[in-house]
Amino acid sequence: MPRYISVSDRFPEDFLALMRASLADENELQRFLAISQQPLRRSLRVNTLKISVEAFLAHTAHYNWRLTPIPWCPEGFWIERDDESLPLGSAAEHLSGLFYIQEASSMLPVTALFDAAPDARQVMDVAAAPGSKTTQMAALMRNQGAILANEYSASRVKVLHANISRCGVSNVALTHFDGRVFGAALPEQFDAILLDAPCSGEGVVRKDADALRNWTLASTEEIAATQRDLIDSAFHALQPGGTLIYSTCTLNQIENQQVIAWLQQRYPDAMEIVPLDGLFAGAEQALTPEGFLHVFPQIFDSEGFFVARLRKTARVPVLPAPTYKVGKLPFSPASRKLSAEVQQAAAKVGIQWDENHTLWQRDKELWLFPAALESWLGRVRFSRIGVRLAETFPKGYRWQHEAVVAFTQPGSALDFELTIDEAESWYRGQDIRPETLPAQDEVIVTYQQQPLGLAKKVSNRIKNSYPRELVRDGRLFR
Repeated sequence: MPRYISVSDRFPEDFLALMRASLADENELQRFLAISQQPLRRSLRVNTLKISVEAFLAHTAHYNWRLTPIPWCPEGFWIERDDESLPLGSAAEHLSGLFYIQEASSMLPVTALFDAAPDARQVMDVAAAPGSKTTQMAALMRNQGAILANEYSASRVKVLHANISRCGVSNVALTHFDGRVFGAALPEQFDAILLDAPCSGEGVVRKDADALRNWTLASTEEIAATQRDLIDSAFHALQPGGTLIYSTCTLNQIENQQVIAWLQQRYPDAMEIVPLDGLFAGAEQALTPEGFLHVFPQIFDSEGFFVARLRKTARVPVLPAPTYKVGKLPFSPASRKLSAEVQQAAAKVGIQWDENHTLWQRDKELWLFPAALESWLGRVRFSRIGVRLAETFPKGYRWQHEAVVAFTQPGSALDFELTIDEAESWYRGQDIRPETLPAQDEVIVTYQQQPLGLAKKVSNRIKNSYPRELVRDGRLFR
């Protein structure tokens, strides 16, 4: 017999009533309540833009981490560590972008999207911060095509960009809008869209004991109204034949099944549900009658999550054109001559790109834009597009940190490998004084064969060029 959990203020009665509507019986409810009061196990995703899964496992073997594969994400692992005194985010491999700390369930939506649309070229992440799913998308796309990563919260856009840059992502354009604008602003522009919708967050109670503190049925209904607006907008932005993933980290049917039912009633001849029963071994444990995944924490010992996969089968009436003014794009495409000159100069410091990126300029700045997004230009205002490559000055180019991280490959002639102590100093923003100085005046400093930045030799030291906003304090690496 299960040990019954007493209901406290942590679980409002209206919330429990909604859970009972989705769970099979009282025993299953008690299993849910019990695991909701247990700590959430940690998980990570290997960033295959920088390292293969096999190489990562070999590279980290000395840590004696116990890594358990996550069934729905070949790059994902649950992680157990004997020594947790060093924050996982302070490990050298995290700082250099070899892995992303991401909850296992949150890897599901992107897996479901690219399972149906493996060749997607124009993709949108409607609510992107802090970047776990955007970086997962970019890795599956191999930095090709283009991703519009939108974030409504201004304070979270900076975090989103920092994670994209750390992971070496180069095919993303950032916007800062209410996601309801895209259906009108960019109709039928995307072959794949992820709407990981803002929600009441019921599924994160294991990570945040206060997740349900302010929960009310009325607020849940209000959130669902916003979700309906967002999914309607996303559906208009989707090309016919395209795939839309709707996901939340909440558990009630008001914000999940009922939102999908609303969209289906609105566009009965233009939308179909693509069942997720075959997405991974064991998916049937979380499968709903409609073909959605309703992941309660006790099923896979994870956060709670909901995932629905939809296909747009026909066009729908267009929305009224937006009335806002985008303004003139402050960039212009570089000439063929300038592009060739810059590409040749960049190659000398190990920075290389291909036809998936095009060179643009703004005053003295040079940027690499994903070529696949050019049809979006002039239709919405972007916070940031692609990667800032360089600044021009009379003596040449000042190459930018994010370009070095995104576009240099291990084994460059300019690579200068740091010791562990030197690498720690680098991340702390300190100049490096190696025992043996490099022969050349300009080097790509590396640690564990990963580029940390481009630096100059000045006298008997290597001058630190790590961006000030990224400098770390506290314990690092060990």
